[in-house]
Amino acid sequence: MTSADQPLPGGEPVPNGTDEAAFWESPDVYGAYPRLTQEQTARLAEHGERRTTAAGDVLIREGERCETFFVVLEGSVAVVEDYGTPEEHLLRVHGPGRFIGELGLLHGQVAFYTAVVREPGEVLVVSMDELRRLVSQDSALGDVVLRACLGRRALLVGQGAGFRIIGSRYSPDTRRLREFAIRNRLPHRWIDLETDEEAEELLRRFGVSPAETPLVIWRDTTLLRNPSNAELARLIGLPPLPDGDRHGDVVIVGSGPAGLAAAVYAASEGLSTTVVEAMATGGQAGTSSRIENLLGFPAGISGAELTERAVLQADKFGARISIPVEATGLHRKDEDHYVVSFADGSELTARAVVLATGARYRRLQVPGIERLEGTSVHYSATVYEAQQCGADPVAVVGGGNSAGQAVLFLAAYAPKVYLLVRGPSLDASMSRYLVDQVERHPRVEVMLHTEVTEVIGEEVLEELDVVDNRTGDHRRLAARALFVFTGAEPHTQWLADSVAVDSRGFVLTGPDAREACAQPEMWHGLGRSCMTLETSLPGVFAVGDVRSGSVKRVASAAGEGAMAIHFVHRHLGHSAAPGTTGSSAATGSTDADPQTRHKESPWLG
Repeated sequence: MTSADQPLPGGEPVPNGTDEAAFWESPDVYGAYPRLTQEQTARLAEHGERRTTAAGDVLIREGERCETFFVVLEGSVAVVEDYGTPEEHLLRVHGPGRFIGELGLLHGQVAFYTAVVREPGEVLVVSMDELRRLVSQDSALGDVVLRACLGRRALLVGQGAGFRIIGSRYSPDTRRLREFAIRNRLPHRWIDLETDEEAEELLRRFGVSPAETPLVIWRDTTLLRNPSNAELARLIGLPPLPDGDRHGDVVIVGSGPAGLAAAVYAASEGLSTTVVEAMATGGQAGTSSRIENLLGFPAGISGAELTERAVLQADKFGARISIPVEATGLHRKDEDHYVVSFADGSELTARAVVLATGARYRRLQVPGIERLEGTSVHYSATVYEAQQCGADPVAVVGGGNSAGQAVLFLAAYAPKVYLLVRGPSLDASMSRYLVDQVERHPRVEVMLHTEVTEVIGEEVLEELDVVDNRTGDHRRLAARALFVFTGAEPHTQWLADSVAVDSRGFVLTGPDAREACAQPEMWHGLGRSCMTLETSLPGVFAVGDVRSGSVKRVASAAGEGAMAIHFVHRHLGHSAAPGTTGSSAATGSTDADPQTRHKESPWLG
C-alpha cells in the first residue's frame, strides 16, 4: 500500500497531497476537532505544565470525572470506548495542536470515553480552574473550546456511544429512561428487548432475567436494575441538590429559556441562585431542531446548542443547576422566606422564588396511541427520533412554529413528511418564514382540515387513520412515526392552591394575581403593589410559558426571566430587615453588593 492509500482510523483513505499529520490523525468533523493556533497554545502553556507521555498512558478514564484540560504537543492520543474490554473500539485519534475533552468536561460529568496515549510525546496539562479563568479573558479561545465540545457531544450521541439501556419498547420504565437520556443529551444506545439479538446475550452475561429489565449497563462493570432518573443522573455526574446549608436568595423552578435567563441574571448580580429541573435543561425549546427567529442568530440555532450555551453561561456566574429534582410543593415559611419541597423529601429555602416550569404538549387522545408512545409516537423531534424513522414516511400533527420546525428537520431524514393541521391554514399560528419553507419543501405534504382518528400498528406504527373534518371522509396514511406538537398545558399541578391560576391552569401575575389572591392580608404593610411578573404570593414570580398571558416565544421567555430578577431585587429591598438597605437594586445600584457576589467560574468571554 502506498502512502497515498493508507487508511485513516475508521477506514477512510488518505488522498494524495494530504498533510503528513493526516496519516495518523482522524479528520476534523463539523468543526468538532479544531487545531489550536500557536498563539493559543502558547497562552495556555503560561498557565499549565508540560508532561512527557509514553504509549499506553491513560489521560482520561471512562466513567471518571476529569478536572484537567489536555493539549497534545507531540505524539498522538487515541479516544477509545470500552477501553480494556472485548468491546474496545477506537473513536478518534488526535495529534499536535488538538485538545482532549467534550461537553462533560465543562459540566463536571464523568467521561464517556478513555483518552490513551497512542504515540509517545508531550502534552500540556491545564487545570479546569485555570482554563475557566483564561477563557474569561480570551473570548476567541473560549468560543473555540465551547464549539468543539458541543460538536463532540453531538457526535458521541449520534454514534450511540456511552451507556446502554436494555428494555422492552412496551415498558413504561424503558420509555422513561430513554426520554431522560435523550432530553439531557446523554450519549447512550437503546437495545430493544423485543427485537435486538444483542439483548439476550447481554442478559445471559449478567445473569439477569427479562423480568428485571430495563437495565442500564456501562463499561461492562456497572449494572443498574430499573434505576430511577436520579440514580442514572448520579451515575453520569449530573449535579444533585447542594448539601449542607440549603438557604439562598432565589430558587428557580424550571430550566427552559426563561429559567436559564433568570439564573444568568440572578447569579451575575450576586444572588445565591439554585435552579431545579425535573427532567432536562432547555424545556420545550431544548427539543427544537432549529430556531431561526431568535435575535442574534441569523443562521438559526438548535435548541440543544442554545441550552448548552445558556447552562454554561449560568455556571459562569456561579448558579447551581440540579437535575433531576421534581418540585412537589411551595409554601411560605415566614414573611421573608419560602420553602420549595421536592419528591425525595428534601427542601430548599429562599427569599424569592421564580416559577419557570413552562408547559407541555398535550397528549394526542386517539385509539392505539398509548402503546406506541416513546417508540413510534414522539412529542419532540431530535436526531434520536429522526434516526429511527429510516427511509419511511412520517407524520407531524400541529400548526404552530414547533410543528413547522419539526417538519423541516424531519424532511432531511424521511422521504415524505405529512403535516396534519385541523385548521384551514398555517397562517393562524405559524410564523410566515416557516410557512413559506414548509409549503415549498418538495418532501412535505400539508393536509389541512385533517385530524388523526386512530393509530394502527402493534410493535411499530404502520398507518394512521385520518379524517377530513369538513366532509367526514377517512383516509389511511402509511407512516413509520408520528410527531405531536399540539396545544400546551401548564406544568402547575404541583403548586396546588399555593398561587392563583387562570381557568386553564396558567399562573396569574400582576394586578390579576393581586385581585385573585386568597390571602390579601399578606400584601398589607409591604408598601407596594403587586409587580408585573409577581404572583399572588409576594416574592414569588412566574415567567415564560407557565405565566398566564405570556407570549409563547423563546426570546420573550428569556426576556421575562431577565426582567423577573429586576423585580426580585425590588422585592428583596422592600423586605430587608429594619436598618438595612437590602438589595442594591433598591438603592438604585445596578450591581449587587460586592461582598455578596459569588466567585465566578467563567466559561464564555
